Amino acid sequence: MGILSRTSYVIRSKINSVLNRAEDPTETLDYSYEQMRDQLQQVKRGIADLTTQKKRLEMQKKRLEENVEKHNDQARTAVQQDREDLARRALEKKKTKMNQIEDLERQISKLQSQQDSLIDQKDELQNRIEEFRTKKETMKARHEAAKASSTVSEAMTATGDEFEDVGRAIERAEEQTEDMEARAAALDELQESGAFEDVMSDKDSIDRELEELSTDSGVEAELETLRSEVGGSAETDAEPEPEPESVDEEELEDLETDVDDTEIDAELEELQEEENA
Repeated sequence: MGILSRTSYVIRSKINSVLNRAEDPTETLDYSYEQMRDQLQQVKRGIADLTTQKKRLEMQKKRLEENVEKHNDQARTAVQQDREDLARRALEKKKTKMNQIEDLERQISKLQSQQDSLIDQKDELQNRIEEFRTKKETMKARHEAAKASSTVSEAMTATGDEFEDVGRAIERAEEQTEDMEARAAALDELQESGAFEDVMSDKDSIDRELEELSTDSGVEAELETLRSEVGGSAETDAEPEPEPESVDEEELEDLETDVDDTEIDAELEELQEEENA
């Protein structure tokens, strides 16, 4: 195989492949059905034309037969009048017309045979068209069913490109959702443990320990007060309460000085500086 032949073969194969992909079987079947119907119409027109020609020959034959009868009468009349010459001429015309009638009969017979053959072909073609129409509709139904089944199969197996994209989108959405759920669970855990408030607070660890000690001291003091009140109410009937001792004002000032907030703040600042250093 030469280069040109191989090139032509490759080109034809490529074109055939493209046509196969672009071809719609249902459209091809409908087109073939219309082509067959056109052929049937052409056969019917041919039969009609042939019948018209046959009718014309039959009409011409009828006129010739009328002339034959007329020439026959003319010959009889001429013989009665002793005009054999006229009778002979009339019979000659009669003979010519009869020869023409024989030719017309042969042509009419041929046309009749052709007409009968065309009618048989027309009937056979019409039957084939009806059979093809039934097969066409069946094939179209099967093709549509197979197409629908293929579409459903692709959707179920997610083999198509679009369904693969959908699958990847679902996976990404699941991953993002899981990340958000994990973050929300972590924040809830921090919120419950109190670490979230500690993180959001601007206090250091020493401040938080002092607040806890202060809270515990307040609770203990309040508890001691309750104990004193309960114990005092129990001893009211037995012994009178002793009068409170007077406290010197200087001692009160010393106590207030001992718990001065400025000294505590100063100590806390020193501790914070040491921790930062």
